[in-house]
Amino acid sequence: MPEDAPAPTEETPATPPATPPAPTPRRRRRTESAKPEPAPEPKAKPEEEAPKAPRRAGLAPNLKVLLATRAFLDDKRPRFVRQAAHRYQRIGRDEAWRRPRGQQSKQRRHYGYRSQIVRVGYRSPAAVRGLTPTGFRPVIVRTREDLDGLDVGRDAAVIARTVGTRRRLVLEEEARRLGIHVLNPIVRGEREG
Repeated sequence: MPEDAPAPTEETPATPPATPPAPTPRRRRRTESAKPEPAPEPKAKPEEEAPKAPRRAGLAPNLKVLLATRAFLDDKRPRFVRQAAHRYQRIGRDEAWRRPRGQQSKQRRHYGYRSQIVRVGYRSPAAVRGLTPTGFRPVIVRTREDLDGLDVGRDAAVIARTVGTRRRLVLEEEARRLGIHVLNPIVRGEREG
């Protein structure tokens, strides 16, 4: 025995540590053991994944600037209130604008304490007029053939209100398959909106 190795003492145990006992198997109920386990269903082949509809239109940089300008102008634009809308509920309820035509009308003569009149200077930039806030050009769709002519990056489908639910669902599925953005869907995707 080499001199460097320590001599065994009575304090150190000579037996290896004990292993924990093996777990006992749980008893199964009769109903479980009687039924054979079903075989796993084979996974279906992944079909060709449809292109994902874009969330925003593909616009040129100058059009993006004009969209931001339009949003800024929308915030600053006053509410155009019809003359005497505060006086009669039938006038102010629908917020339909009518130009004041009275000879002594203070609103027509632009008195400062009266509300503003609709004028051409309040319009949006012409290049982005009629576009949605995300930059799409809305196109009304009634049939499957209407979807074929749409540009995926620029146009968005608006399903007409006269289309019934059954055909609307077919149109939405077809638009999803083609990668066309639908602005008024019944069936919402994971996160659409």
